[in-house]
Amino acid sequence: MARIKGALTTRKRRNKILKLAKGYWGSKSKHYKMANQAVMKSLKYAYVGRKRKKRDYRRLWITRISAACKLNGTSYSRFMYGLKSSGIALNRKMLSEIAIHEPDAFAALCQTAKPAV
Repeated sequence: MARIKGALTTRKRRNKILKLAKGYWGSKSKHYKMANQAVMKSLKYAYVGRKRKKRDYRRLWITRISAACKLNGTSYSRFMYGLKSSGIALNRKMLSEIAIHEPDAFAALCQTAKPAV
């Protein structure tokens, strides 16, 4: 039986990495060894970034809600406690959208939350 070499598989694997490294600067997009290092690092950054995105958006929503609360004469923590006590279950994403696009509705939510504190 003839000996089978792994040239095809190796070339496919290398081309896959080089395709992922397309657009990288200098030899990072041309040489397999450097491209492999750059791709591995970028994939690691992408994985971490997907986790960070959730944190960053939550921080943004809280900042927006806090700013809108200050305009209505209350603090973020008192507002959230008041909403929870009044039985209003809105997540932070929706609250920030309301704060931006519907300031009157947000003011009404603030008035609802104030007596519950």
